[in-house]
Amino acid sequence: MSKRILMVLTNHSELPNGKKTGVWLSEFGEAFLAFQKEGYDVTVASPQGGEIPIDPTSLEGDVPEEMLATKEHLQNTEHINDQNPEDFDGIFLPGGHGTMFDLPDNTKLQELIRSIYEADKPVAAVCHGPAGLVGVKLSNGDPLVKGKKVSAFTDAEEQDTGLQDDMPFLLASKLEELGAHHEAAANWSEKVVRDGLLITGQNPQSTEAVAHAFIDTLKE
Repeated sequence: MSKRILMVLTNHSELPNGKKTGVWLSEFGEAFLAFQKEGYDVTVASPQGGEIPIDPTSLEGDVPEEMLATKEHLQNTEHINDQNPEDFDGIFLPGGHGTMFDLPDNTKLQELIRSIYEADKPVAAVCHGPAGLVGVKLSNGDPLVKGKKVSAFTDAEEQDTGLQDDMPFLLASKLEELGAHHEAAANWSEKVVRDGLLITGQNPQSTEAVAHAFIDTLKE
């Protein structure tokens, strides 16, 4: 039977400085295409449902046609409140700065992640996607990331973007405050960390490796 994957994306479209943001297209597209190639059934959902904003910076340069074609799956996403954790074999959170604003406090997302993780199914997130993990507590009350090895967009990379003052918090620091063991590579280089059923990656350059580690975990 085909695996069923839930991808949860941000609806948040603007930073406090007025800069447009949203999902980073390659972090959605590379993972989505990897799941498609495995024949997986992918549900794309978001806190509000409907259309997903795309960070315009992620559309700059030579974006492959195959990647641009994945935008059609962002036009009418399902509402996260309509999702049932029992319907999925794993959950994947792409990044983009928008995730920092509408994923950390979403109680439905926290419930989905906790239920999927505690059902021994994998949870994966890349770049700013781990912002969706910061509010997740296990049934014993501990933060999901407590004592776990993780990787996420680093404070140094945020300084590189110049957007550190527009963020509600610095993601890597927040994860460490919650008891995670954050592992970082050099800025903008691939880094993937797997700790049991939790798979995380540092930046856009890590998406494909995170997706394939997630797929490997699903196959175990």
